[in-house]
Amino acid sequence: MKRFSTRDLVTIAILSSLAGVLMFPVFEFPVWFAPPDIYKLDFSEIPVLIGAFAIHPLAGVIIEGVKIIIALIIKGGSITMGVGELANFLIGIAFVLPSSIIYHKHKTRKNAVIGLLVGTLSIMVFGALLNAFVLLPVYAFFLEAPISAFVGMGTAVNSNVDSLWKFIALITVPFNLFKGIMISTVVILIYKRVSHLIKAKDRE
Repeated sequence: MKRFSTRDLVTIAILSSLAGVLMFPVFEFPVWFAPPDIYKLDFSEIPVLIGAFAIHPLAGVIIEGVKIIIALIIKGGSITMGVGELANFLIGIAFVLPSSIIYHKHKTRKNAVIGLLVGTLSIMVFGALLNAFVLLPVYAFFLEAPISAFVGMGTAVNSNVDSLWKFIALITVPFNLFKGIMISTVVILIYKRVSHLIKAKDRE
């Protein structure tokens, strides 16, 4: 079991707070190929990944969890009783854990890139299954709307979307691919510059 130093705990607290702030609506961005009422891009996984890379994968899990708690306290669970936040947590873990575990096997830029690619693939697959079997049905339940209402939102941005599985294939999967690429790119660009502030001693 990983034992965190006082410095680790302080860093986890700081990164958790930053990640929570990045979940605020003002830092969320719609994308042109997804319904904005369902999917918006945020960069809250960046502090999570930095913590997981610099400290330990378990630190990433903790930061991810605290980030969600902060978001629930500030924003509230809204009409879905926190289901969206739970989904964010699960998808975040699916991204952060494989990425950081692979990176910690051998701390090089190459392994960081490989880890982030695997993490991106993970959220594409896991996100598709979670949306199809849990998230969208639960949203439909709380909103008292049929699944076809969400399909219609997809059709509004992509005329090829005419079923739940086409929604998943043409909206959900591309969204998570785009999210993974954007977040991975930023992490690769900034990690080496901020890691020395945390304590990481990486090798190129």
